Amino acid sequence: MGDKRHLVWELLLPLIFSDIHTSILTIKIAQRIESMCGIVGCKGDARASEILLNALKSLEYRGYDSVGMAVLNKCQIFIKKDIGKISDVDKKLNFKGLEGNAGIAHSRWCTHGGVSKENSHPHTDSNGDIAVVHNGIIENFEKLKKELIEKGYVFRSETDTEVLPYLIEEAMKDGNDLKSSVIKIFQKIKGRNAIVVLNKKGDLIGARNGSPLIVGLSDSACFIASDIPAFLRHTNKVMYLDDGEMVVMGKKPIFYNMSTWKEVWKRLIEIDWNAKQAEKGEHPHFMIKEIMEQKETIKEAINQNDKEILKIAGDINNAFGTFFTACGTAGKVCLTGEYLFSQISKKHVNYIVSSEFPNYQHFLTSKTLLITVSQSGETADVMEAVETAKKKNVKIVSIVNVKGSSLDRVSDHTFLINAGPEKAVASTKATTAQMAVIMLLAYACDGRLEEGKRLLIETAAKVNDMLNPRYEDHIKSLAEKLKKVPNIYIIGRGLNYAMALESAIKIQEVSRIHAEGFAGGELKHGPLALIDKGVPCIALVANDDVKNDIINNAIEIKSRGGYIIGVSPENNKVFDYWLKVPDVGVASPIASIIPVQLLAYHLGVLRGLDPDYCVNLAKAVCVK
Repeated sequence: MGDKRHLVWELLLPLIFSDIHTSILTIKIAQRIESMCGIVGCKGDARASEILLNALKSLEYRGYDSVGMAVLNKCQIFIKKDIGKISDVDKKLNFKGLEGNAGIAHSRWCTHGGVSKENSHPHTDSNGDIAVVHNGIIENFEKLKKELIEKGYVFRSETDTEVLPYLIEEAMKDGNDLKSSVIKIFQKIKGRNAIVVLNKKGDLIGARNGSPLIVGLSDSACFIASDIPAFLRHTNKVMYLDDGEMVVMGKKPIFYNMSTWKEVWKRLIEIDWNAKQAEKGEHPHFMIKEIMEQKETIKEAINQNDKEILKIAGDINNAFGTFFTACGTAGKVCLTGEYLFSQISKKHVNYIVSSEFPNYQHFLTSKTLLITVSQSGETADVMEAVETAKKKNVKIVSIVNVKGSSLDRVSDHTFLINAGPEKAVASTKATTAQMAVIMLLAYACDGRLEEGKRLLIETAAKVNDMLNPRYEDHIKSLAEKLKKVPNIYIIGRGLNYAMALESAIKIQEVSRIHAEGFAGGELKHGPLALIDKGVPCIALVANDDVKNDIINNAIEIKSRGGYIIGVSPENNKVFDYWLKVPDVGVASPIASIIPVQLLAYHLGVLRGLDPDYCVNLAKAVCVK
C-alpha cells in the first residue's frame, strides 16, 4: 500500500484494541497478504440465508475480517455485509431476514484494500444485477481497473474483486449470457482465483483457476464452496472443479472447460466425513478436540492398503532421488521424514520447503519421486512445486487429509491420513497422522512394514493412556507459570530436532509468545546468548542415541539460569518441570509433540486468545 495512513493504523490498532477478534482487523499489508477467504453459494428449495449463515460459521477457521451475503428474491439481489465476527455482524444486520432460495456469501481476508464495509464482499455490477464473491488475488487488476474507469465505470471499493462484476457487465453488453461472460473474464484475469456469481435471473455459476471450489449435492439443493465443511451438514456428496473449469449450478450441475468451452464429465464422490466430526461437541474449542482425537487418528492413519504402501516403497527404493516437500507444520513433518528414513531404512531422502522447490528443478528427472504433504491438499506453494515437478515428468505421491482435493487429483498416488476434518488453524491431529504414514513408508522400504505397524499401534495405545484429565491439568499448571513470559525456546536433536521447530510454530501460532526451536548442538553457535535467568527452555529428550547429548545441552542452558522443561519418558535432575511421554522408540516425534500442542493450547486460553483462530494466519493457504 502506498498510503502511509494505513501503516499508522497497522501499528496503532493492536494497541488500541486488546480483543483478539478485533486485532484481526490489523491485517492490512494488502498486496502481500495471502487470501484465504471463505466462499459459499446455494440454490434449492429452502431459505438460502440460513444455509449460508451456517456455512459461513463452518468456514470461520479459514480466517476473515468481514462477512457478507447476497440473496435473490423476486428477481432482485439483496445484500448485507459489514466488518467483524460473523455472529456480531449477524446480530447487527440479521442475515436470516434475507428471503429467497438462492444466494452467495463470503468471509473476507483482505488482500487489496483495507478492512471496511465497502471492501467487503459480495461486490456488484453498476445496476446491482450481478453479485460476485471471490477468493484469490487478481494480479493484473490495476490494468483492468484503469481500462474499466476509462469506459466510465465508477468503483466503490479499493478491492481487486470489484473489477469482476464490471468485466462481466461489460462482456454481457456484447450479447453474451452469464456463462459466456464468466469464461471471457477468466481469459483476462491473471493469478490464482475462484469466484461464485449470482445474477437476478437466478443463475449461479462458479469458476476457478488455482483456488479451490467444491460442489455439493443433496436431494433438495446444490451447494458450492471453498471447503467441504460449509455444506457438510446437508450432504457429503461432492464434485470438484479443476483449474480452468466452471460450473453452472442446478440439481444437475453442468461443468465446462473454459479453454475449449466444452462440457466435462465429473464423478460424484462420497466423502467419508460427517457433520458431527466438524463440530466441537463437548469441547470448548476445536483445537483441544483435535488434540484429544489423536487417541484415534493415529490408528486411523495406519489403516492403509499394504499393497499400495509396498508399491510406493518400491518406487522410493528405485527412484533416482526422492524429495519431500510441504509448508509450515507439514514441512516439519517432512523434515522428520528425512530422519525416519535415515534411521529406519538407512535411506537418504531430501526435504525442500515448497516455496523454494522450484529452485531445485535442475536436480529433477523422470526417475525422481516427489512426496508432497498437505492437510488441505490445496496449499498454493505445494501445488506450484507439483507443477514444477510435472514439467520434468516426476512421479507425484501425496499424503493428504482431503479426498478429492486439488493435490489428490493431480497426484499419481495418494495416501489419505484419515484424520477427519481439522478446523483449528494450528494443525495437531493431522501432524501426527502424517508422521505415521511416513513411518509406514520408511519401514516398508526396509521390508519391515508389519514391524512399523505394530510400533504405531503401540504408540497410539500409549498416547491414549497419556491423554487423560490429570495429564492435561499438569500441563495447564505449567502454562500458568509461563503465560507471561516473553520468550520460550525449544531444543531437540536427531528425530526430535524437527519437532523442536514444530513446537515453536505451535507456541507462536496459538499463544503469540515468541518461540524458537534449535538443534541442541547449535546452542554454542549463537542461541546461548539469549539465555538469562528464568528463561524457559523445553528439551525434547527421547531414549535414543542422542539422549546424553541433549541432556548436556539442557545442562548448558540451566547453568546460565534457564528454566528447563523436560519432555521425556524419564525424569532427569536437570529438569525443573517434567512432562512425561511414553517411550516409543523411533515414533518419539509423535509422542514428543503432543504435550507441546497441549501447552500451546492452554497458553493461548490463559492469555485470552481464541486458540482456534491464529492472528494473521489461516487454515488453508490457497494463494502464494
